[in-house]
Amino acid sequence: MSTRSRFVALALALGAVGNAALAQTPNLGRVAAPEELAAWDISIGPDGAGLPPGKGTPQHGEAVYVAKCFACHGEKGAGKPNDSLVGGRGTLVGDQVPVKTVGSYWPYATTLFDYVRRAMPLNQSKSLSDDEVYAVVAYILRLNGIIEENDTINAETLPKVPMPNADGFIPFARGK
Repeated sequence: MSTRSRFVALALALGAVGNAALAQTPNLGRVAAPEELAAWDISIGPDGAGLPPGKGTPQHGEAVYVAKCFACHGEKGAGKPNDSLVGGRGTLVGDQVPVKTVGSYWPYATTLFDYVRRAMPLNQSKSLSDDEVYAVVAYILRLNGIIEENDTINAETLPKVPMPNADGFIPFARGK
């Protein structure tokens, strides 16, 4: 048998073994049900698309924050043990060390809603009601001087909140 014939025979044999192995599955998991997928399909765009009904004020948000956020983010969002949520304005330019907080870095207020709703509190993600999320977002925006004490945040008002670093990002067009 020539070297070439041996190589072809070996390739065919390995292909047959490989195909047999691919035909078998480890039988792990299952296909997710549509309602399970829907529970995680909660992304909020910069324009507010996908925001749920509800509302919140900084006053209500302070109570929710103290009960559910204070342990990780400290008094008035000052940080410790986790990230600071407040401060840092003006530190993204110049020679100083940048301090990336909601008030100095985040370009969209809707991103804050999306993140809090999806991931907070850390030990009980997705446990806040939509009203609680709106309220905590209102409180954090107020602590950063972005909204006023008597403002109400909801699906209509949140996308209109002007964030200090809204122009600090370069748009990226995919596929170009």
